[in-house]
Amino acid sequence: MKYYLCKFIPPRANFLATMSADEQTWMRQHGAYLNDLLAKGLIVAHGPVVDGNGGYGVSLYQIPDDQDISSFTSEDPIVKNGVGHYEHYTMPQLKARG
Repeated sequence: MKYYLCKFIPPRANFLATMSADEQTWMRQHGAYLNDLLAKGLIVAHGPVVDGNGGYGVSLYQIPDDQDISSFTSEDPIVKNGVGHYEHYTMPQLKARG
């Protein structure tokens, strides 16, 4: 297995407060997409992070060795619609409860 911390970088610092109707729709689809990967065991955890610069999203992936992390993040509806992007950070290991 391979492990990644993926950071979703929104298109602007005030994104959550200024989303258009389309962006709100894509964000709901984004949440559903990540929840589906969570249910399939490919994501260990995900959620928003609030910081002084406006925040971002984080997801922890556990994927098979023959999979490419960008194949998952590029299919995220928010990314497919050109809103924001992901940074991928390799983790040598991941330990979790449960």
